[in-house]
Amino acid sequence: MGARVRLAVTLGDPRGIGPEVVRKALADPRVAAAVEPTVVGPGGTEQPADLVTGTWTPGGPAGEAGRLAGLAIQRAVRLAQSGAVQGIVTAPIDKAAFAAGGFDYPGHTEMLAALAGAEVAMMLASDRLRVVLATTHIALRDVPAAVTPEVIAKTARITLQGLREWYGIAEPRVALCGLNPHLGDGGRFGSDDAAVLAPAAAEAGLAGPFSADTVFVRAMRGEFDAVIAPYHDVGMTAIKVASFGGAVNVTLGLPFPRTSPDHGTALDIAGTGSARPDSMVEALLSCASIAARLAR
Repeated sequence: MGARVRLAVTLGDPRGIGPEVVRKALADPRVAAAVEPTVVGPGGTEQPADLVTGTWTPGGPAGEAGRLAGLAIQRAVRLAQSGAVQGIVTAPIDKAAFAAGGFDYPGHTEMLAALAGAEVAMMLASDRLRVVLATTHIALRDVPAAVTPEVIAKTARITLQGLREWYGIAEPRVALCGLNPHLGDGGRFGSDDAAVLAPAAAEAGLAGPFSADTVFVRAMRGEFDAVIAPYHDVGMTAIKVASFGGAVNVTLGLPFPRTSPDHGTALDIAGTGSARPDSMVEALLSCASIAARLAR
């Protein structure tokens, strides 16, 4: 057995299921064999934190929960940047609480990019499908203007580099998912696919664009190593239908690997003991695998 990989594991929003799924996942024999964890989060949570950023009392205010979650992320990034850990795995945050706690980011991805000073892309990955988002947390009405050739080029560059370096795929095959139904159907439903996406895909070395109703199936059948989706919900729906509970959120482009489970805080079941750790287990194993590859 090789050396265990050092990972920082944040507990996320302490009101949610993060502390529970972290505790359960770290007890999994596969994780215990692969990971040397440094748990980062507030004291008073179910999982004792090796690095305490504050104390959490159950029933406390959302803003305080968001503040503690944000401080844990900051601490984990500092650990990764110093080399104390080789990667980061994050439990879910609540975005409203996060903002109330003083962290003005749409989510983990944007905060990690700012802290690391890196251009990043959000990828959801499982053993069946990999989906990368060209745009993330923006309103649907803003998507067409945001899907520019520059955005596609940047996402393609980060995706191709990540697949090569983090996953060991020497010649990645990446497809671009279209924006409009049937790629606009010759202009009847929009010209974005022909006028913007097609030349951008060719310039970036991507296949497509292909219609959303077929491209993910083709990828699942092995034709592509990843699909770049033009907006959040078309990509997230595909990966969650294909692999809910077994998918992992991967932030490509960071100077260290970061993963997280594919679910949210699940405030409605927090404290019941019923949360399943499957996706957190996969997040830990995936981050450990990437970090081990990078260390070779």
